[in-house]
Amino acid sequence: MLSLPLIALAVMVLLALGYRFYGGFISRQYALDDNAATPAHRHEDGVDFVPTRPFSLLGQHFSAIAAAGPIAGPILAAKQFGWLPALLWIALGVVFIGAVHDFSALVASVRHGGKSIAEVVKANLGPKAGVSMLAFIWVALIYVIVAFTDVTASTFVAKDPDLAGIAFDFNQGGAVAAASTLYLALAIVLGLVDRYLKPPLWLSTVIFVPLTLAAVWAGTLLSTVLQATPLVWGMVILAYCFVASLSPMWLLLQPRGYLGGFVLYLALAIGTLGIFFGGFEVKQEAFKGFSTPGNSGLLFPFLFVTIACGACSGFHGLVCSGTTSKQIDKESHCHPVGFGAMLLEGFVAVIALATVMIAAPSELAGKGPGTLYSIGLGRFFSVLIGEQHLPFAITFGAMAFSTFVFDTLDVSTRLGRYILQELFGWKSRLSSVGATLLTVAVPAVFIWVAKAGAWQSFWMLFGTSNQLLAALSLLGISVWLKKLGKRYWYTFVPMIFVSAITVTSLVLHIRDGFFGPEVTALGWVNAGVAVVLLALASSLWVTGVRVLMQPVVTAVAAEPVAG
Repeated sequence: MLSLPLIALAVMVLLALGYRFYGGFISRQYALDDNAATPAHRHEDGVDFVPTRPFSLLGQHFSAIAAAGPIAGPILAAKQFGWLPALLWIALGVVFIGAVHDFSALVASVRHGGKSIAEVVKANLGPKAGVSMLAFIWVALIYVIVAFTDVTASTFVAKDPDLAGIAFDFNQGGAVAAASTLYLALAIVLGLVDRYLKPPLWLSTVIFVPLTLAAVWAGTLLSTVLQATPLVWGMVILAYCFVASLSPMWLLLQPRGYLGGFVLYLALAIGTLGIFFGGFEVKQEAFKGFSTPGNSGLLFPFLFVTIACGACSGFHGLVCSGTTSKQIDKESHCHPVGFGAMLLEGFVAVIALATVMIAAPSELAGKGPGTLYSIGLGRFFSVLIGEQHLPFAITFGAMAFSTFVFDTLDVSTRLGRYILQELFGWKSRLSSVGATLLTVAVPAVFIWVAKAGAWQSFWMLFGTSNQLLAALSLLGISVWLKKLGKRYWYTFVPMIFVSAITVTSLVLHIRDGFFGPEVTALGWVNAGVAVVLLALASSLWVTGVRVLMQPVVTAVAAEPVAG
């Protein structure tokens, strides 16, 4: 019988060694200099550019990047192909590809004045490549918002059959909705307190982190108060994203990210303790085959793009260059925030994988990844607090899942605004409102037409576009390093590998969407978007290869990068 604790321990050791040695190697390549003024200091404005303490920034960054991908992706992949190939891709991919991408995108943005990854590409590949990158990013963000909005709305209406025998009136979805609403209100209060009362960080932590857990408990008591259909919740969430993305960072994004970081840290701790001390057995098959029935049945490439953010995510580069780089206090903080947060996300994916590994095959039928995760994490939590508190434990698991997703929606909408403003040169406050409205309006149309469950129809293309974005970001960074006359194999080789995965996936999407045995309207939409993404990526690859073949003439960035 395979030992779940031994498997988890092996992954933890690999991640720790990866941070210490490979992360240290990458850090030396960039010659991080704490004497250099970061964009947070050079352009400090109290809204977007704000020097932030590394521990606080790590929590905010972690909660922004740790969305549905590292939870839903590993669970879906394990159900389809088995847990072993999923575990191998998570453990190896996160160290040698995902963390390198995040770290490199963060450093590149800091060295380019806090500019987005699209601006980094534009500075090194030219204006046309910059436009192509902006268009690609915006389309990818639309898919992030569509998939994550719908999956979050689903958690607000879910009913867990494991709680059917409880003697009091309890609705799991309503509990998650109530707890999430209280959590967001609490974050706003924290933002106001920190802004105007300026208490020490430890005092805010001691007060507001326990209140966050109290919000979860209150959610179980108010589980029948906030109930609506998935469509209504989807529209409400998009409306929230519209308001939140236009708010100052200090009011919601930073305090919510800080509190969300503790929720995620607690979920990590609960998952870890449950794995090591819960006595759970591995009940799932390690390997189910190289192919399974359906359009997404091939292990290559669909295992890789299904797991998505759990191993490598282009969205992380948008967070690194869109918000996090504007808050880096010192360059050395890029290592723990960029490289370290991605490794933490990798272990989040391992815990998500464990929640399905301990489930009997019969327990998987009819349950989505959000439900499986909340039940699994609730089982881990009940090891610590007792099974009599199962409603609270499962509600916490579901809220942790929605927290992972909810924070990303706000950031995605904000980044969509940034992208449109960069693309069209909009600078006024009114244009910010218009860019934000357009960014949420397109997902609203998708969700309205597709109704509940749309995320399942869009998930595979979301994962593909997300990882292809990572490959294109690594291409731009490789060109930047080449222009500086520095080594760049550690970004170029991952770019080639991820490009091969995602191009294969796009080609299969186009084939199945237009010519497959079950052609649907959503299939046509996905196939059409796949054509657009492939065309935009091809133009960037052609430009990138041409620039890489040119001799080094001049450096693009002022700060040195070690050879």
